[in-house]
Amino acid sequence: MNNEIDLSKHKIRTDLAIETLPSMENLDTYIKDEKIKVTTIQVDKKLSQKINKKEGTYVTIEFTDITDYDNREKVGKTLEEEIKKMLKYKKITPNDECLIIGLGNEKSTPDALGPLTIKNILVTRHLFLLGTKVKKGIRKVSALSPGVMGNTGIETIDIIKNIVKTIKPAFVIIIDALAASSIERVNKTIQMTDSGIEPGSGVGNSRKEINEQILGIPVLAIGVPTVVDSSTIVNDTIHYLLKHLSYIKDNYSRNKLIVTRSN
Repeated sequence: MNNEIDLSKHKIRTDLAIETLPSMENLDTYIKDEKIKVTTIQVDKKLSQKINKKEGTYVTIEFTDITDYDNREKVGKTLEEEIKKMLKYKKITPNDECLIIGLGNEKSTPDALGPLTIKNILVTRHLFLLGTKVKKGIRKVSALSPGVMGNTGIETIDIIKNIVKTIKPAFVIIIDALAASSIERVNKTIQMTDSGIEPGSGVGNSRKEINEQILGIPVLAIGVPTVVDSSTIVNDTIHYLLKHLSYIKDNYSRNKLIVTRSN
């Protein structure tokens, strides 16, 4: 038809590998506690070119609700288990020192995930340096929120590279906000990957990459979708509206909760 709109040139932005897969290839999925789905994607060179994602392992944890305490605990436990698996896969031992970086701007709500997370990290590196007796099973951990280039004037990767060079951690965990292509994924999906991350990509302000090739040590990136494009919001709203109208059309005669207008 001549009046059809060609949308092939318009790409919906997403940082989630699971949303870019052309098929169900390279997937390993299992359901936990009925409400939590964990999917592992191995992105090789061929798939990387197809979906425009870096080569590596991507673990996606999907859930429906964390406002309830029990659900939140279950999601947290699942994330903990997946982090342990990833660390083991990267041959990181329980005694290896960790540097945790919280990316983003605390003054911007959708970009504040990283800085807010850093405030809840148990930092222990100074205890080891001071010779304090530390409980067995606690590793040496340092944490930092480097801010954004608009406030510091310094590329985030330059700050992190110099810190890594100075304190020499065995691995880095980076936490940042991500972008999704569906409203349903906002605050209901966690992605973890060993392929690194682009700071600010979630809010459309990508900076230089942070990955294992640049830092010389394993980099584990953990992100949660906090934003979607405005076009996605419009599309999802229309979709939900059409579903609602369809439901009313199919059920108005037998559902007493549907209000009908009299002439």
